[in-house]
Amino acid sequence: MTIDSFRPEKKITTFYPPQRTLLGPGPSDTHARVLSAMARPTLGHLDPVFTEMMEELKGLLRYVFQTTNLLTFPVSGPGSVGMEMCFVNMIVPGDKVVVCRNGVFGGRMIENVERCGGIPLVVEDKWGDPVDPQKVEDILKKNPDAKIVAFVHAETSTGVQSDAKTIGQIARKYDCLTIMDTVTSLGGTPVYMDGWDIDAIYSGSQKCLSCPPGLSPVSFSERVVDLVRNRTEKVHSWFMDISLLLGYWGSSRTYHHTAPTNSLYGLHESLIILYEEGLEHSWTRHRRNHEALKAGLKTLGIGYVVDEAYRLPQLNSVHVPTGVDEKEVRRRLLADYNLEIGAGLGDFAGKIWRIGLMGNSSKLENVIFCLDALEHVLADLGTKVDKGAASSAAHQYYANNPAV
Repeated sequence: MTIDSFRPEKKITTFYPPQRTLLGPGPSDTHARVLSAMARPTLGHLDPVFTEMMEELKGLLRYVFQTTNLLTFPVSGPGSVGMEMCFVNMIVPGDKVVVCRNGVFGGRMIENVERCGGIPLVVEDKWGDPVDPQKVEDILKKNPDAKIVAFVHAETSTGVQSDAKTIGQIARKYDCLTIMDTVTSLGGTPVYMDGWDIDAIYSGSQKCLSCPPGLSPVSFSERVVDLVRNRTEKVHSWFMDISLLLGYWGSSRTYHHTAPTNSLYGLHESLIILYEEGLEHSWTRHRRNHEALKAGLKTLGIGYVVDEAYRLPQLNSVHVPTGVDEKEVRRRLLADYNLEIGAGLGDFAGKIWRIGLMGNSSKLENVIFCLDALEHVLADLGTKVDKGAASSAAHQYYANNPAV
């Protein structure tokens, strides 16, 4: 065979993606400043100028997580890697781990416990409901030898937010460490790692931080650091062993792996944008845009999956109207409007839409664009709508609730 025998049959040219408006469950629209930052000259991952930026990055992440933990840094990998890092470092075979499951990602936590040789003690709640703290306490009373409580703060598959503060307090009462998933909540709704007694936390770069996928911010308390240092067996992952990563993200800057420098530039810039806005202003912006969207969806007869007290403002899970082909609506939105919204997962597949208003995607013009596009598509498919009512309702909400 010759070299040309391996050429692709199709002529391949430079890839130019279409310009979409991303209003699904993630990723969100990347801020132009972040894209610009990522296009800057690549540096070596041990370059002193780059390591100076790393220190700033750690400080910004402490601000966003609201923690003083020294071991706070971004993992090279998506949120799933951050999740696995927490479990693989903190569990040894035979450990009992309380895992709260009220959606897809609680289920992934159970999978991680099992793969680490732990024993999952599962707290089950209905999809769309928050974790019930009383169930957590009940299972801890029955299992005083449990070591860890793990839960999802903002369940991406359902759009529900659980009471992290209460769960953290219960875990501490029974001398358990905690692992909390903040992939969808970080930057969009309040997260207080230290104030809620959380020991290990992970997130993702691609949601309310408006950075491309591929990085997972994490933070570990001193209790976790002590736990890992006192392990009698090696962590069952070389890449995710935090005792090794301490050498790179700590003061010594010893080689561990080739960090994705340009991606880290982007995360650094995204966190500066969030710092300039201020966490509380970001939380308020997400809430305001959620309320405007809700006002518009109501005119279309579209209701929410989650009770109002537990809804995520940045991830709106809504019921598909009766008789509507939900897949065709999403196809039309993408094909005709370059607008992406999300489908349901697991128990909710084919039954709900997930409309994300995350980070840079959470703005007035996107709310109005989404409502107008959805209204037109539904009308084209035969649903009776009051044309113009959805965007009018949203505009009315904005007028009555001006930005601070």
